[in-house]
Amino acid sequence: MPRGPDNSVVYAPETGFDDVVIFETDRTIARPWTEDDADRIYDTLRRMEVAKWLGSEPKPMQSRDEALEWIGRWRERHEADPRVGCWAVEIKATGVAAGSVLLSPLPNGDGEIEIGWHFHPDSWGHGYARESALGALDRGFEDGIPQLWAMTHLTNERSQKVCLALGMIDQGVFHDRWYDGDSRIYRLTREEWLARR
Repeated sequence: MPRGPDNSVVYAPETGFDDVVIFETDRTIARPWTEDDADRIYDTLRRMEVAKWLGSEPKPMQSRDEALEWIGRWRERHEADPRVGCWAVEIKATGVAAGSVLLSPLPNGDGEIEIGWHFHPDSWGHGYARESALGALDRGFEDGIPQLWAMTHLTNERSQKVCLALGMIDQGVFHDRWYDGDSRIYRLTREEWLARR
């Protein structure tokens, strides 16, 4: 995570390109999705092996136009509250957008913020989810979010392992709390995060 002279996180460091950088990790850059990424988003979210883990009712993306709408919705959310967003995780070595990392208000909640990720299958198994999610945790807590929550489908063992690797604490199974059905829930507070630094 890049740091300024006062040791604060630098969210938009100078890079080799002119686009906004939300945060960096050793191997990745988290940046806003752009219209130029629509094909990659569509190729990722049209796949049932990705879509089955997103939301209560799996719904693969149907078209590139839907990807463009998705980009616009996330842009609006970030403009309304700069603490939240769904950002492309670009691999520095290749320039490929491996997937997304997000901070987002939970539906039907009381202001709780969810951390999440979804990656193209060609980027699974390389540690990009864990690495970018650590950057997102830092970003969220540096911005003053008091706690971050992660929701996983009960059988999504990969994401559950990422949650534990992030130091999140398993809260058990919740039924119909923020999403329909059962979810395994993880949480990390800002105080717990500060104690581990």
